[in-house]
Amino acid sequence: MELLAFLGDDKETWGQVTGLINNGDWDKIILIKSGRGKDFMSPKKSDTIIIDSSKQLTEIKNELMEKLKGKFSQLETCLSIASGNGKEHLAILSALLNLPIGVRLVVFTKKGVEFLT
Repeated sequence: MELLAFLGDDKETWGQVTGLINNGDWDKIILIKSGRGKDFMSPKKSDTIIIDSSKQLTEIKNELMEKLKGKFSQLETCLSIASGNGKEHLAILSALLNLPIGVRLVVFTKKGVEFLT
């Protein structure tokens, strides 16, 4: 399984992403970072994509489509959007669906890694 996670300005959500990285059995980890999220240091090897969230939503989506193209070896990815805001989440979802890549929402809870879809 592959993990795609977003890291934004809201540092308090970074523990959620760290929990997923440390406790999931991931073949590949891709981190999309913006703002203060650029400071996040992954505890495991990962690919990093930097975006500028001040751009318009469609610009972010197009940039993500270009940067994510060819990154996935499977037809779906596990997606964490615990960090970030609605505009960033919409851009990521739209980019993935346009590639097309299926999405399984994933979170880290007291029970461990849980899939929401």
